[in-house]
Amino acid sequence: MKNRYLISTINEICFPMHKMAFVSGPRQCGKTTLAKMMLKTRKKGNYNNWDDIEFRRVWTNQPSTIVPLEFNEVPIIIFDEIHKAKMWKRTLKGIYDVLDQPADIIVTGSARLNVYKKGSDSLLGRYYHFRLHPFSLAEIQKRSMIEPDDLINQIFSKSLKIKKSDFGCMESLLKYGGFPEPFLAQDERHARLWRRGRVEKVIREDLRDISRIPELSQIEMLTSLIPERVGSFLSRATLREILEVSFDTIRRWLDYLKELYYVFELKPYTNSIARTLKKEGKIYLWDYSEIEAEGARFENMVASHLLKFCHFWTDNGYDNFELFCLRNKDKEEIDFLICRNKKPWLPVEVKLNDVKPSVNWKKFINQIPCNYGIQIVRKPNYWKCHDYGKKKILVASAADIFSYLV
Repeated sequence: MKNRYLISTINEICFPMHKMAFVSGPRQCGKTTLAKMMLKTRKKGNYNNWDDIEFRRVWTNQPSTIVPLEFNEVPIIIFDEIHKAKMWKRTLKGIYDVLDQPADIIVTGSARLNVYKKGSDSLLGRYYHFRLHPFSLAEIQKRSMIEPDDLINQIFSKSLKIKKSDFGCMESLLKYGGFPEPFLAQDERHARLWRRGRVEKVIREDLRDISRIPELSQIEMLTSLIPERVGSFLSRATLREILEVSFDTIRRWLDYLKELYYVFELKPYTNSIARTLKKEGKIYLWDYSEIEAEGARFENMVASHLLKFCHFWTDNGYDNFELFCLRNKDKEEIDFLICRNKKPWLPVEVKLNDVKPSVNWKKFINQIPCNYGIQIVRKPNYWKCHDYGKKKILVASAADIFSYLV
């Protein structure tokens, strides 16, 4: 199994201060594997899964016995999927607070661990939260991390040398998605079976565990409608009519799917943009291999790479990076805008094969305080910079741009 990109981060900024590491992310993206790899390296500690009956008994009756009382080296204690337990945060707080000696604790879960049930106790100051993403091109290439302050200059100076194999790897990501099992297997039939099983588990197991709602078959129907709407501004009213439920019900179901890392939504950036939309957002899948339309799948892959960049550097404490889209009431748009501390930092447009700069650059580039923009295309070995007054727009191959990210 490939060494995951968050391991060094957790070891560098979390465990030296003996903070708990909360690692959340989509089901089957490698959270448990990451934790077990760290345990195998440390060789001290234990792994605990909520699905194990014996562990549930100990967690309920004698949680303090989970961590060894005496040890020569600092152990790693793993709690997998304990967010399914009632009042799990209060019990975990008790375990952490009564430790006689330091222990490095990893908590993993396929729901957002920073979203807590109302009325539960706070773990503020006791943990750092990290969001694990599926594979991206830079992670597969094992590229060195380029810090945000240097990123734009390094991209526009084309500081990295891209190999021919990098394009083939990018095409494999586009075909199989970035989840470890189907990507490493490189088999279409296996990927289809894996994909079907994952969706069923997200709805029938994970959603049931966190919500206890009865309309699982209708939510499965909702998940079947989403892939064909990827990259578009999602109309909740249309979904409400198709599924014959209320607007609030659709909103609640989508919130659950976001919490379970099945979809993510990008809202329009509104500050200082004339005639911009404020409510509707664009919807994307964490597993973009579900999408049949080639253009939408490629756009979703770009969105996933950009979101991984934003989450990684935010979770590392550099700055607050957020991903938005740009669209006005005239239906003119730029697909993505990365904001840094609430300010526009880098706009990104996506085109499948069109290497000509989008006409919408002229509409938006002077409305945002960014001197650079990037248009990502699927075409290999393409790299051309265009001047828009004092601003520059780079049209470049996805394999090139992805290599600079996380």
